[in-house]
Parts: sequence; C-alpha cells; structure tokens
Amino acid sequence: MDGSRTVAPDGGVPFAEAVRLWAKVGILSFGGAAGQIAMLHRFVVEERRWMDERAFLAALNFVTLLPGPEAQQLATYIGWRLHGAWGGLLAGALFVVPGALVMLALTLLYVAGGGSALVAGAFLGIKAAVLAIVAEALHRIGKRALKTPLLVALAVLSLVALLAFDLPFPVVIVAAGLFGAGVSLAAPERLGLADRNAPVTALPAGRGSGLVPVLASAALWALPVVVAALLLGPGHVLVEIGLFFSKLAVVTFGGAYAVLAYLADAAVEAKRWVLAGEMVDALGLAETTPGPTILVNQFVGTLAAMRAPAPFSAPVAAVLGALMTSWVTFAPSFLWIYLGGPHLERLTGDRRLAGALTGITAAVVGVIATLAFTFAINVLFADVGAWRLGPAMLPWPNLASLRLDAAGLAVFAALLLFVWHRGVVQTVALPALAGLLLAAARGWGGF
Repeated sequence: MDGSRTVAPDGGVPFAEAVRLWAKVGILSFGGAAGQIAMLHRFVVEERRWMDERAFLAALNFVTLLPGPEAQQLATYIGWRLHGAWGGLLAGALFVVPGALVMLALTLLYVAGGGSALVAGAFLGIKAAVLAIVAEALHRIGKRALKTPLLVALAVLSLVALLAFDLPFPVVIVAAGLFGAGVSLAAPERLGLADRNAPVTALPAGRGSGLVPVLASAALWALPVVVAALLLGPGHVLVEIGLFFSKLAVVTFGGAYAVLAYLADAAVEAKRWVLAGEMVDALGLAETTPGPTILVNQFVGTLAAMRAPAPFSAPVAAVLGALMTSWVTFAPSFLWIYLGGPHLERLTGDRRLAGALTGITAAVVGVIATLAFTFAINVLFADVGAWRLGPAMLPWPNLASLRLDAAGLAVFAALLLFVWHRGVVQTVALPALAGLLLAAARGWGGF
C-alpha cells in the first residue's frame, strides 16, 4: 500500500472491501490474541489506513475493559465504527466462523480416533506443548501486569484462593476488580496508575448509541437457549450448555487462559462433561486453529452434547452443541460493543475502571498459574492425589509416577517456544509428531 494515503474517514471504506478483509482476517487469525491484534493493526492502520494509531489504541484500551475475546471484539468495534451495526456484525462473525468450523471438524476427528494408540501419542505431544504455551502466557501476562508489590500479592492470593481453597472463579475476579477500583481512588500508585493523571482520550467513534442493535444483540444472545428450553425442556444438556457458557461469557476477563481454570473445574469436576486430559487436548486444538483461543469452549460443548445426545443422534447433537456453545460465547461481544462503543472515550478514561481492570489482570495471573499447575500435574504424572492442611487442600502428584515421555515432550516444546522462538502452530505440531512417532516405535517394539 502507498504510505502516503490518508486515513479513511468513518464510512469512507467500501463495504464490500471491508467484508473481504474481515474474511481474510478470520482465515489467517492464528497465534492467539496478541498475534491477532498485531495483524489487525497491520491491515487496518498500517496498510489500509482505515484508522490512525491513536484511534486504534483507544479501541484496544476499550476492549480490554470488556469480558470476552479481545481480538474479536476489536475487529467488531472497527467494523462497527466503519459501517455501523451490520459492519460490526460481519467483522465479528467472520473473525470466528472459520476457526469454529475447523474446531468442529477437529473435535469430531478427535472423538473418532479416540481408541488409537497413534492418536493418543500425538495428543500426548499436544498436551506437552500446551504446558509450554500456558507457561509462556503466564510469563508474558505476569511481566506486563505485576508492576507493583501489591499486584504481585494480589496474584498470589488469587492463586491460593483458587488452588488451595477452591473459591469460585467469578468471586475471585469480582473481588479483585472491587479491590482495584478502591485502591485506584485511595492510592493509585500502588497499582502503577500514578502516571494516569489525565483521562485517556480517543477520536470520536463517529456513531451514536443505537437502541435497536443493543436490544437485538441481547435478544439474539438469549434466543437459542429459550428455543431449546421450550422444545427440549429446561433440563436438557443444550439448555445447560447455553446457560453455562452465557455465564462464562460475562466473567471472561483476561482472555481464554484466565477462564480455562474455571471451565476445567466446572466441566470436569462439577458437570463431568469432559475428562481432565481432554481439557488439555482442547486447548491444544484451539491453539492450532484460526480464531480466538476461547474456541476451547466449543470443544467442551460439542463433547457434552455428544455424550447426552437424546433425542438426536450423536453427530447431530455434536453439531448442535457446537453451535449453541459458540453462539452464547461470542454473541455477547456484539452487545458489549454496541452498548459501550459510543462511550469509548469516557470508559477508557475512568480511573476506577482502570483500577478494576488492573486488579482483575493481576488476579488473572494467579488464575493462569492455577491452570498451569493443574495441567502440569495431570499431564506429567500418572497418579495425582491431594495434600491437606486444615481447610486447605492442594492437589499434589505422586512424584514416583512421573511420565518420562510426557516430560521429554514438554522439554522439547519449551525449547521450541522459549529458545528457538517458534510460533504456536509449530510448537504444537512438532511435539505432536514426536509423540506420534514415539507411539509408533512402541507399537513396533522399538522400546
């Protein structure tokens, strides 16, 4: 693109051209939120100049205040800014649909190959890669979020509350947000906010608030759950899926890694929709597909519906479970954008919101640490028990049950990610191939 181009005014971009770009973004959106946001910046700011740097950063600040997938919401906001509600709808939907279709196909293949030793070997490699990816996310987010001793303490407290005392994830997140909002007024420097003496400003969004898109988004969010309840009864698994993932969509601050600890606990322990090892596999599959990492939700919903399919066949139930899960996971994103987009400047400049988000982000570091520990002991050890001290109960492995194959693959994945700086797809694919070859060698009697 010609670097001399000026920034396109709001509404000055042909709608068809924007749709082509959003389809391209949806197909190429590998690498998690950071990579997806960088790609949006390159396409929208650097190459096409549909927004300038200041407006883009203001939009990015805005979506970090919202629950849900940041990159998808950023695309939705840009589409809405350029072409109103329909522009936002297409941008957000096209960001998700390609990855959702790939995730459904991979989930069905995963179930079909569940009895194969070779498939099990490949997924052992994927599990090992997931450990490295979660560790990298913990390091990256922790380095950015824990700027003061108070924030470090908040992260540690969140870890202890979740891991040792099994407090509900929403309670920890809400408490951290309220704590951050209070501290931001009394001692903002303890949150690293002392330099924020002026509100964050942004270019006007160019669009006023519209009641119709807001109401339509809210109604569409609820529609499939209501229809399922009327047709199948309030106790049907599709209704449970819709209600559970709707609740999850409201508390998913901090991205997919933050909510995975809560999802794993609820889906494995409380609802018994999936097994602990399957949750790790789900994250590995989500990391290798385009679209938001939170597509891991769809894997869980697909298996949950498939395992309680009546009155449908298992394949039909699997598709309906995938559709229900993705619908209620991503539909709220449009509501938040249509509701908050017109007020972007005020929202991003509010000190209490900044403090709440800072507290939540610190707590998210503790949540991800919980996830990393839980995944690690379940992947690396064959026998996991519990260590009790008064009211606290800490899951703890039998160290003698260490799986040397899983440990070796995890070290390989860590080298790929941290030393050789390979991308996420290679970090997952190469250990998966190594695990498959290891399983094949065992089958041939090599060792």
